[in-house]
Amino acid sequence: MSFKTDIEIAREAQKKPIMEIGEKLGIPATDLLPYGHDKAKVSQDFITSLADRPDGKLILVTAINPTPAGEGKTTTTVGLGDGLNRIGKKAVICIREASLGPNFGMKGGAAGGGYAQVVPMEEMNLHFTGDFHAITSAHNLLSAMIDNHIYWGNSLQIDERRVVWRRVMDMNDRALRDTVTSLGGVANGFPRQTGFDITVASEVMAILCLSKDLADLQKRLGDIVVAYTRERTPIYCRDIKADGAMTVLLKDAMQPNLVQTLENNPAFVHGGPFANIAHGCNSVIATKTALKLGDYVVTEAGFGADLGAEKFFDIKCRKAGLTPAASVLVATVRAMKMNGGVAKADLGAENVDAVKKGCPNLGRHISNVKSFGVPVVVAINHFHSDTDAEIEAVKAYVAEQGAEAIVCKHWAHGSAGIEELAHKVVSMAESGTSNFSPIYPDEMSLFEKIETVAKRIYHADEVIADKSIRAQLKAWEDAGYGHFPVCMAKTQYSFSTDPNLRGAPTGHSVPVREVRLSAGAGFIVVICGEIMTMPGLPRTPAAETIRINDTGFVEGLF
Repeated sequence: MSFKTDIEIAREAQKKPIMEIGEKLGIPATDLLPYGHDKAKVSQDFITSLADRPDGKLILVTAINPTPAGEGKTTTTVGLGDGLNRIGKKAVICIREASLGPNFGMKGGAAGGGYAQVVPMEEMNLHFTGDFHAITSAHNLLSAMIDNHIYWGNSLQIDERRVVWRRVMDMNDRALRDTVTSLGGVANGFPRQTGFDITVASEVMAILCLSKDLADLQKRLGDIVVAYTRERTPIYCRDIKADGAMTVLLKDAMQPNLVQTLENNPAFVHGGPFANIAHGCNSVIATKTALKLGDYVVTEAGFGADLGAEKFFDIKCRKAGLTPAASVLVATVRAMKMNGGVAKADLGAENVDAVKKGCPNLGRHISNVKSFGVPVVVAINHFHSDTDAEIEAVKAYVAEQGAEAIVCKHWAHGSAGIEELAHKVVSMAESGTSNFSPIYPDEMSLFEKIETVAKRIYHADEVIADKSIRAQLKAWEDAGYGHFPVCMAKTQYSFSTDPNLRGAPTGHSVPVREVRLSAGAGFIVVICGEIMTMPGLPRTPAAETIRINDTGFVEGLF
């Protein structure tokens, strides 16, 4: 059986001019800043004018732990948005922008797939409207100004050993994880050890995605702690006087990007923090704008619900005052089989026992999402190799968990293949049964917050943290940061910190390797296990097969 590739489908799209898409939402052409014919930014003035409008209903799409079999969370997010529009609801999609690192590494694009895609696909997965470049530039401007301040006399008395602001780039490059800068003599400054993170792990990315407007953005940038003196006094970005120039660099990036689906429905694509090393949600400004413009807003949170959904609930919703009406948990029969021990090469053969064996991973995610007080439905993202018996096994298991599983065929049929889920989501959202609450209060100690996530969401027995880490958390509490939520940086492939431990493991420990203060973003990053904030390329990077073909089209990116 042959299928068109995602990029072939995307190139056949009958796109409408972006001004027409804006018109659907009531955005005047004068408030759209076009980037070509098919994408535009929405002006801050227009966004400000929406303040008094009522909000639509917020729907979160999350998933089980990702497997090499693929789950299709973004595809389902896009499909559900199209499906809601198909049944007569005014729905807007909100997703994140793609990072170049994974695109040229192993993950591939981030625009959906099949007949449930956001277009223009190639531009979205490459430079798009330049937001990531602006974030990278703003971040590294601050880095340069810190070193420049030290070079020209260091009037703030920064301890060069305690500069905590690293550099970033939007590419996977393990060679840059730990570096020494300023070698080569007096003219180049004072040598010191530092390193690079990937742009999506930058605090500037998190700040842009959590800020409500430019004034809030500049204040948060100013709050960034970049270094300490020998007496351990914090030095802030505003002390370096970089916050104004950084805001200027981010002025356009702060405005949400409007694009469209294959079915010409509106989609905001804005911001892109990873969920395994950052907070994994699109921007607050895009989500809140969409809520003012649509009856329903469908958004996603990265990777599995143990990461993306937990951070969506505990960080984004807490910080932005959002209340989700319902959630959709994406799973596939293939992924259940992999969790049940089947090798990727053998997924095509029916194996109901393996499906049943793998379902506890799904079950734990269901109970975790429910623990936030949000009603959940399971979307079975359909593959042509799925058999009726395997699908029924998943449905029966989900029913035992007190939820419903619905087969969705949006990849092959677009909105027509996901109508049943759309109706179910409307029913859940309209029922008013959401009783959302984060799983820990602001006033809980930072270490207790880490333990709460580890024990309640990961089902770990304990958190292992060195005495120095506990002391650092206590120092931050004493400095006034104790009310911050925690942003867990952990492998996406398992509930544990071992990426090879599939299913629903218990009895494991969560080792905390490092903690980082994101004072501007307003959370503490907790780095667990072997997770890296600067990923490396795989043995065979996708970049090896990406090229421009004889007809001028990009090949190999999708």
